[in-house]
Amino acid sequence: MSDADSATAAPFTVKGATGDWEIVVGLEVHAQVTAQAKLFSGASTQFGAEPNAQVSLVDAAMPGMLPVINGECVRQAVRTGLAINAQINKWSRFDRKNYFYPDLPQGYQISQLYHPIVGEGSLEITLDDGTTKTIGIERIHLEQDAGKSVHDLHPSMSYVDLNRSGCALMEIVSRPDIRSPAEAGAYVAALRQLLRYVGSCDGNMDEGSMRADVNVSVRKAGQPFGTRTETKNVNSVRFIMAAVEHEARRQVDVIESGGTVVQETRLFDPNSGTTRSMRGKEDAHDYRYFPDPDLLPLVFDDAFIDQCRASLPELPAAKRARYQADLGLSPYLAGVLTAEQETAAWFETALAATARRLAKPEAEVALRVANFVSGDLFGALKRLGRDIGDSPVDPDALSELLALGADGTLSGPLMKQVFEAMLETGERAAAIVEARGLKQVSDTGAIDAAIQAVLEANPDKVAEYRGGKDKLFGFFVGQVMRAMAGKAAPGVVNDRLKALLDG
Repeated sequence: MSDADSATAAPFTVKGATGDWEIVVGLEVHAQVTAQAKLFSGASTQFGAEPNAQVSLVDAAMPGMLPVINGECVRQAVRTGLAINAQINKWSRFDRKNYFYPDLPQGYQISQLYHPIVGEGSLEITLDDGTTKTIGIERIHLEQDAGKSVHDLHPSMSYVDLNRSGCALMEIVSRPDIRSPAEAGAYVAALRQLLRYVGSCDGNMDEGSMRADVNVSVRKAGQPFGTRTETKNVNSVRFIMAAVEHEARRQVDVIESGGTVVQETRLFDPNSGTTRSMRGKEDAHDYRYFPDPDLLPLVFDDAFIDQCRASLPELPAAKRARYQADLGLSPYLAGVLTAEQETAAWFETALAATARRLAKPEAEVALRVANFVSGDLFGALKRLGRDIGDSPVDPDALSELLALGADGTLSGPLMKQVFEAMLETGERAAAIVEARGLKQVSDTGAIDAAIQAVLEANPDKVAEYRGGKDKLFGFFVGQVMRAMAGKAAPGVVNDRLKALLDG
């Protein structure tokens, strides 16, 4: 899709003095490729090293040093392209993008302008209201990252850290199909999720391994595209949405006050939620692009592409669809459980173990497992400040707990009690039940005795119930469960209580 909006997309306009304005957004996402070494050198890419501790002679642009392509970076770029159903270009070429900056020791960046490794693809996004929209992706190209200038360590000098210099980036360029801050946020979130599933980028925006250049323009509905600005290096979904909205409103104010929007590069200030001018926006010719003479074109065959395709995991959209179709989960539950690949893997392991213990098909127990994972487990992990990979209860231990609930050993309240004990002690459910005497009581004799005691203690309410106040039944149930410390089987209590009250 290009300029036309999806029929399902929610409209968003900026209210101006002269009427409504439509916003047009395209995003250039820079995603650091998951690899142990840089794009053209063997230097480490590990985050957090001491400044300039991971710099090869190639990264520092020492005379006579020549780049050598990292094949793993190529493989990850191709796998990413396949994940967005994009055209894979079996012939691609690197170009030099020439500009001066202190953290660019070569005086140029090795990138791909004319012949990128990945051509056109698309990504479907889902908005909060459930509507979907397909965002076109124009290209993915490989390029090397620059270093980092540090300005706050000395009052009169700046420092340069080249640890990041030469790290492999995928620049993922969307079509100008985005029409609202919400769509921009949903696109980046969906892209991050996809990259993490594929394993081509860790998506850690706090560490700078994924960041976006935000291109924004405004127009009256149906008019040609307006002049766009580019806001550089925005590093969170929330900030991207804020940058889109602020920049759109700023441009409308400029136009309606009689001014002209200038094509320029801007910076986003997360403290104020505003953008400010950085420099005039250069065009491609300003960078004097030309083919890099030190690098041969990238050429690969169908067998390599097939190998990359075979290595892809089940992707989020396919997994969500399977959870709904095969397991009977709601779109909400399917979305929650597939948000992260680690969460989906944990859930599937717990589901398989529970189905095995109960000797039932997975589809019959999926809802029970999904509800407990998304509710009780996620709530506990949030309270403890842990993630799913660090859960004190593993999938098999959870399956044991759920099986004890399914076979009647534990009531709902007792399951929650045992689960809390599992979180605290790390012990298994069966051991906790045995040690603490928490088995559910189904003995009708014991339950009848408790019911009789409750009825004798509340003769007035018994008379009211038998006089037609049916709502008092819940009161009696609560009293009996309290008398039996929550261990009585709820179904047996309900049946015996009704029989004794109505008898």
